[in-house]
Amino acid sequence: MTEGVVPDLPPQSPTSAKAYGTIETTEQPQRSSQPPTRRAYIAIATLCYLNLVNYMDWFVVAGVLLDIQKYFNLGDHSLGLLHTVFVLCFLFSAPAFGYLGDRYNQKIILSAGIFFWSAVTLCSSFIPDSMPWLFFISRGLVGAGTSSFSTIAPTIIADLFEKDHRTWMLSVFYIFIPVGSGLGYILSSGVARASGYWGWGFRVTPFMGIAGLILLMILVPEPTSKKLAAGKRTRNSTWFKEVSSLCKNWSFVGSSLGVTCMAFITGALGFWIPVFLYRAEVVLNITPPCSKEPCRTYNSEIFGGITIATGLLGVVAGAEAARRYKKINAKADPLICALGLLTSAPCMYLAIMVAQKSIVAVYIFIALAEFFLSLNWAVVADILLYVVKPSCQSTALSLQIFMSHLLGDAGSPYLIGVIARTIQVHQGDNSHLWNFQSLKYSFVVCIFVAVLGGGCFLMTALHVEEDLKKAAAPPPPPPPPVQGIENKGYVFQEECQREISTF
Repeated sequence: MTEGVVPDLPPQSPTSAKAYGTIETTEQPQRSSQPPTRRAYIAIATLCYLNLVNYMDWFVVAGVLLDIQKYFNLGDHSLGLLHTVFVLCFLFSAPAFGYLGDRYNQKIILSAGIFFWSAVTLCSSFIPDSMPWLFFISRGLVGAGTSSFSTIAPTIIADLFEKDHRTWMLSVFYIFIPVGSGLGYILSSGVARASGYWGWGFRVTPFMGIAGLILLMILVPEPTSKKLAAGKRTRNSTWFKEVSSLCKNWSFVGSSLGVTCMAFITGALGFWIPVFLYRAEVVLNITPPCSKEPCRTYNSEIFGGITIATGLLGVVAGAEAARRYKKINAKADPLICALGLLTSAPCMYLAIMVAQKSIVAVYIFIALAEFFLSLNWAVVADILLYVVKPSCQSTALSLQIFMSHLLGDAGSPYLIGVIARTIQVHQGDNSHLWNFQSLKYSFVVCIFVAVLGGGCFLMTALHVEEDLKKAAAPPPPPPPPVQGIENKGYVFQEECQREISTF
């Protein structure tokens, strides 16, 4: 029998790599698929709403960062550590939720996570200014709760949709990442300014999360019997063998390193840009220094609006460019990702260098940098889907999430704060000018990381065609049953091998 060929294949069985971004398994028909039901569309709408609320809650802190700094009397290095605690708890909880989500009832696990982070976010708004350590703990607990949604929700979408419908719905789902992030800035800063207290911005998303939880329990269907059966098989899976095979997949490794660089940049910019813009306005005498909270600045709302607009445009443009370019070049996806990161580097450089002269120019170049970074959001997920075998995709996703957060946005805000503080101490100057200059020079790290990430995606382009073919190849056939004399000989051979190993 020829290696790699399965006898008596039905007409629907795959023999070649599928179209861009599709997820196929050996249990699904390949040529025909059931159209999505009305309930599936209602379920994806519910999950998109929860994804919106999830990322709004991620960035409510960044929207009132100046107020929190004044309220708890924190330095730049401590302020950056706030996001680091959140992301570290998120990434260390994600593998646990991924493990449970592959084996047990996903709706119950997801509901428990949503209720937990909603309750903790609400309680954190009542922490007194004498207990900043408790606020750090609360953000860590929120990160642990939100990891349940980020790891389980995409697998629910994969269970509800097939082929091109699945790719499109995943793209729609991921669009709400920049939209939710931008709304988080706008919500927290707007509510804080209207109420006069930063904590009111933390009291909106919990009620939105509880409303989404109720919709989830009512509108999202239970996993299919096929998925439940797969979950039972997964309980006995060889996780370490899957990880070992992924480490030998150069396309997965390269794209994961590129995603890590993206996470580093977006984490640093998303956390510090509103503060950087405020300090630039103080140096330019546009805004008076903030002596007490709430600080009267609109930078968070403006930056949030830029994040929403560039995120929507970038995701759509990146996906469409990849779809068209891939018709003539199989390496289109990693090349577009490399272009996005490499092009964002000079935009970031120009943004920080012109900040002392023109705030409008800063907004323009920051918008361009975010647009080029957003080109990659929809594309990097598809790279993982077609360079990794379907049986390892959940493991690959959890590993990529873990690595990108651990080496990316978990430490980048803290690192930027530490560098800025070090520059201030070295200069011995705590004036408004050097508060601005120190943060300005610390952002140079993001430029080098963007170039490094572009190189990682270029490395991915060298291996993506080979790894695509390996992932699309059918699994090896099971050994044919043997009977009669051949069976006796096979048993005798096994017994001989056992005796030799014992000896």
